[in-house]
Amino acid sequence: MEVVDLRNRAWKLDARIRYLAQRGDILTEEYEESVKEIIRNVRERGDEALIEYTKRFDGLDLTPETLELPYEVLEKAYEEVEDKVKEALEIAEERIRLFHEKQLESSFFKEERGIILGQKVQPLEKVGVYVPGGKAAYPSTVLMNVVPAVVAGVEEIVMVSPKPNKYTLAAAYIAGVSRVFQIGGAQAVAALAYGTDTVPKVDKIVGPGNIYVALAKKLLFGVVDIDMIAGPSEILIIADEEANPAWIAADLLSQAEHDELAASILLTPSETLVLRVKDALDKMLQALSRKEIAQKSLERFGTIFITEDLNHACEVANFIAPEHLEIMTQDPWSLLPSIKHAGAIFLGDYTTEPLGDYVLGPNHTLPTGGTARFFSPLGVYDFLKRSSVLYVSREGFNHVAEFAHTIAVAEGLDAHANAVKVRTKE
Repeated sequence: MEVVDLRNRAWKLDARIRYLAQRGDILTEEYEESVKEIIRNVRERGDEALIEYTKRFDGLDLTPETLELPYEVLEKAYEEVEDKVKEALEIAEERIRLFHEKQLESSFFKEERGIILGQKVQPLEKVGVYVPGGKAAYPSTVLMNVVPAVVAGVEEIVMVSPKPNKYTLAAAYIAGVSRVFQIGGAQAVAALAYGTDTVPKVDKIVGPGNIYVALAKKLLFGVVDIDMIAGPSEILIIADEEANPAWIAADLLSQAEHDELAASILLTPSETLVLRVKDALDKMLQALSRKEIAQKSLERFGTIFITEDLNHACEVANFIAPEHLEIMTQDPWSLLPSIKHAGAIFLGDYTTEPLGDYVLGPNHTLPTGGTARFFSPLGVYDFLKRSSVLYVSREGFNHVAEFAHTIAVAEGLDAHANAVKVRTKE
């Protein structure tokens, strides 16, 4: 894990921090052409291309009839899951649902002088949920992406996941998924965007994935709506000299084990803490079942930055705009006002990121690659659309017509002006 001293005025020019801040662009250049080819093939060849890619990447021999799992498989998975796991998933679903119910929006109307204006809020009809698979099982991702859609009132929720196991399928049953297809990668995103003979076209695609999935969503935005560009995971920790080095190391590794492209970053003004964290990391890494993945992640993107002080650490954090930001200091709340860009902010030594992944309630589908500057966590609002509603009586028309006519004339749009003028002659 690389250590970089940022205690200089030109820290924004440091090669390592620029490398991390531009991580999304770097990965795009590396993988984009491959993703474009996959999208093109699925659009042109549909199920045939899906089946070929699923065999190549996931080792599954499928037919058009076996792309979709029967709903009974979900119910069976729920029945077979261990009672302890089932209880945990159901508690997590309840906490996620209760939190997201606070995000519901209502339609509204207002009337003034013969004019009624309002906004009609309604759910999307059909959405696709991407759930990663292959390297690990992610029932928590099912809950985090499906529950807000259910709360919003989405009619049909289509889940895609490569090699879903019983935990993923049980979570799909608990959350209320409508249909499940055992496909993944950029090919699954393309299938949801364009539709095939077997996979339905959806209105929106949500859910995190690897770099191929993230780029496919980015390239297909406009063909279909997406939630955000949620690529490889990342964590950034701000810590002072009193922080527990073992806890910091454990939290850094919790993201490094996700993916070889995940980023784990520590910001601290304490050189002593740097040495202690590095020592703890080395010891914990050896015991990980996913050691090789975590090690590659730390070698490529793992970084400890030494900052001037905690305020400087906040400034650096805002520059990177991380997905997960943990603040492990004596007074974490005092730094909160200084944080401008982060997908989720975890305050205090005990607020470890995995609690947010699973059971706290706020969504764990978060913006990555610096996009926390303008994207928000997934929420109920992502599954709602809004239509403006307008009604004008004769009285209301007389109140505003002259102003509209004046602006139309100023813009040189005669037909606009005339559409108003013809109504004044009655």
